[in-house]
Amino acid sequence: MDDLVSLCKRRGFIFQSGEIYGGMQGMYDFGPLGVELKNNLKQAWWSSMIYENDNIEGLDAAILSNPTVLRYSGHEDTFSDPMVDCKSCKSRWRSDLLQNNKCPGCGSSDLTEPRPFNLMFKTNIGPIDDGETFGYLRPETAQSIFTNFKNVVDSSSKSLPFGIAQIGKAFRNEITPRNFIFRVREFEQMELEFFVVPGTDEEWHKKWVDMRLLWWEQQGISSENIELYDVPKDELAHYSKGTIDVMYKFPHGLEELEGIANRTDFDLGSHSKKQDELNITANVMKNNSSNTRLAIQDQNTNEWVVPYVIEPSAGVERGILAIMNEAYNVEQLENGKERTVLKLKPHLSPIKAAVIPLKKNNEELVALASEVKNSLQKLNLGRIILENTGNIGKGYRRHDEIGTPLCITIDFDSLENKTATIRDRDSMEQEVVAINELQNYLIKKING
Repeated sequence: MDDLVSLCKRRGFIFQSGEIYGGMQGMYDFGPLGVELKNNLKQAWWSSMIYENDNIEGLDAAILSNPTVLRYSGHEDTFSDPMVDCKSCKSRWRSDLLQNNKCPGCGSSDLTEPRPFNLMFKTNIGPIDDGETFGYLRPETAQSIFTNFKNVVDSSSKSLPFGIAQIGKAFRNEITPRNFIFRVREFEQMELEFFVVPGTDEEWHKKWVDMRLLWWEQQGISSENIELYDVPKDELAHYSKGTIDVMYKFPHGLEELEGIANRTDFDLGSHSKKQDELNITANVMKNNSSNTRLAIQDQNTNEWVVPYVIEPSAGVERGILAIMNEAYNVEQLENGKERTVLKLKPHLSPIKAAVIPLKKNNEELVALASEVKNSLQKLNLGRIILENTGNIGKGYRRHDEIGTPLCITIDFDSLENKTATIRDRDSMEQEVVAINELQNYLIKKING
């Protein structure tokens, strides 16, 4: 983990938020390379969900949540962790994570009894802070999908099975943020709510587990570092009929990378009219103030049903940590030296190619390198950079370390022959390619 944290700071992937003022625990900023990697991972997820499936639609909902939504979803009552105080050093910890019931800070066993701590951030809404006009920073993106269920169905004419996907910020006031970006207070989620006919939910649950495993493999996660955890009934969330956690061997240990839950009809039922008004079966809370029927007609029977929901939910930051951990390599070279290389999948790499003129500030070389850079950038495959440093060796090492798949050198032969030398990141092999073939070469490299 220390090597990854060092690389992230040194090369501009991830910084501690507010570092010049001492930083904020559980808060991180993504730097120039980090934001590219983050956007590439989100785009890969979005493409796999929305563009490759005609029955899944996208959504981008508000971050501030109506407290009524989170009351009927069960978050106000159940979204908490057990917290204890150390009477010796005054620190606070999650009691379920303590070893031998001792304070991790000072080793004392003089702790308070565990008590529930609600993880939601509460904020005032409007000009008057009277304690009544408040909202929450959403603790998950799922609830806004459920409350927009009818809007999406009415506007897109979907029929079962279908899904609504969303990528967005979520906030949890963690008692003890830890392990770099693994557990933080502000993070992004990639969530799908896939609505199915009741009775087909277990079949769809298994399908989505298989599909998510394949997707992570396509992002560079080795199956050898993945385990599936069937969450026991006594550990399930209040809404879940069954949950399979995709567990990854992070640097700090085996922990959850993604959860795939069978949420049944709990959420849509909770936000719907009363059962006697709907005349359908649903998990409906009493005194519900919603006047909306969150149900859909089954095309086969024409009956109104509240769908069951399968939810694959992954954290962007956890995904980045896992992908970087997989890609990080330190290799011994023949000359006895080492090189650090980040073997990211090309579609995830922050920089897709670096165009490097052989001699710094040589007008002809820089002009041709700039033309090559601009022609490759027009492909919209990702960021292409012109690196006018004049030191090819250092340029190669830097781009190995940040995961750039290709370095393209423009030398004096390029001026005469209209060719460029391409160096592959992983093999370090070089080949001469005609400049007019570079676009096709890059497309094949990035798109596989």
